[in-house]
Amino acid sequence: MNWQEICDNPVFHDLPFKMETNQWGKIEMSPATNEHGLYKALFIEWFSKLSGEGSLISRCSIQTGKGVKVADVAWGSYKFFKRNKFSNPYLESPEIMIEILSPSNSRKEMKGKRKLYFSAGAKEVWLCGQDGNMVFFSPEGELAGSGIVEGFPGRVEVDFA
Repeated sequence: MNWQEICDNPVFHDLPFKMETNQWGKIEMSPATNEHGLYKALFIEWFSKLSGEGSLISRCSIQTGKGVKVADVAWGSYKFFKRNKFSNPYLESPEIMIEILSPSNSRKEMKGKRKLYFSAGAKEVWLCGQDGNMVFFSPEGELAGSGIVEGFPGRVEVDFA
């Protein structure tokens, strides 16, 4: 099956998993948590304050050299969305790809995903740790902060007040 056929197949609807494919086209799944959902909501709040020239997308699928990879959150400029519209998966990456880390994510896996996202055209890859600490990367290496979204904090926190 190709990615669109996987998305359209009712067998895979309503599963509480993030799905991707590997380089051989096999489906890989990882569980979604409420913690992931809360961090995604925080990204929406921050981006609505800091960036008015693009849009966020949740579970953004990108065709890479090693299958379809799905970022937890991505930000694309309006120019990106005008070019790519509703392609599924995108054949090029939005400018920012964001992964919210869980205990099952290894450093090796995240390094590999960063390489794939950059190869697909991402300008930055952000990693959000389980503690909310942010690490920002460009194709050249780690950044002190985002060069695209000025003012994005180095730590995001869930406030239940």
